[in-house]
Amino acid sequence: MRYELYVDSLFLINFVMNLYILMLVNRSTLRTATPGRLLAGAAFGGGGYLLLLFIGGPVPFKLLLGAAGALGMLLISFPVKGFKNFLRLVEKTLFFSFCIGGGMLFLIRSLHLTEGVLTGICGVMGLGGVLFLFLSHFLREPKPEHCICRATLVREGTRVTVSALLDSGNSLAEPISGKPVSVVEEKVFRSLWGSGGQGYRAIPYHSIGKNRGILEGYLLPELYLEVNGMRKIFRNVYVAVSPESISAADGYKADSVKMIINPRLLAEEKGGSLKKRQNERMYDTKSGDSGKDAV
Repeated sequence: MRYELYVDSLFLINFVMNLYILMLVNRSTLRTATPGRLLAGAAFGGGGYLLLLFIGGPVPFKLLLGAAGALGMLLISFPVKGFKNFLRLVEKTLFFSFCIGGGMLFLIRSLHLTEGVLTGICGVMGLGGVLFLFLSHFLREPKPEHCICRATLVREGTRVTVSALLDSGNSLAEPISGKPVSVVEEKVFRSLWGSGGQGYRAIPYHSIGKNRGILEGYLLPELYLEVNGMRKIFRNVYVAVSPESISAADGYKADSVKMIINPRLLAEEKGGSLKKRQNERMYDTKSGDSGKDAV
């Protein structure tokens, strides 16, 4: 029996299926990968699959080469730090690959349509897309609203790295745009802006047990967050300057915390609609219910 293989069709199918899987993994890891990285990773995986078809060698060698291609696809797509976190990515990739591959095989055998309908290029990509949407609908994205992370603030070539608390008690927002505002200690701010800051914004707040007030707010060009070993990049983030030392939440053993991250910052990166609202609390970390005790 003679088979004809079309390289462009094989690459397209593998590229699209890899992209489905990488997008699902990305949604389960705080969406740390950019669209460009996802496309590059999917293309690398598709190219690795084609390479297996055209090179010789024993089966174990091809299996190792295929595994290397899959691992390279993840390394290109996700800015991960740490071997344990990389293993989590591998686990998620295997899980979603099994779900999509197994689901496609089950549907092709169960629907009893003509072989060319579901096994053609459009049929495979369409069926994979249906399974992708199905898994996306039931996928619960992580919401680390109360955890310690590592923050790197960047402005005009100066970088400052501090410990930060991702806290749902911070509901500050820039009053004009409604964008979330994070809080930094004054010492951290001065190391980036010096004695005077440009682009001043007035950030109103109302904290528990204190009167309403105004904090100095500024636009930070770049912010890097490392949450659970995954790295996210934010650009043009509003930060407010705290004249007092920031104390971490009880039980977190983070006396060196210098910044309070507004968790809505992650929601904004996910493309969710942010509702503009007044700031009800400053950076109270004793409760996770934002604005609950505000007057």
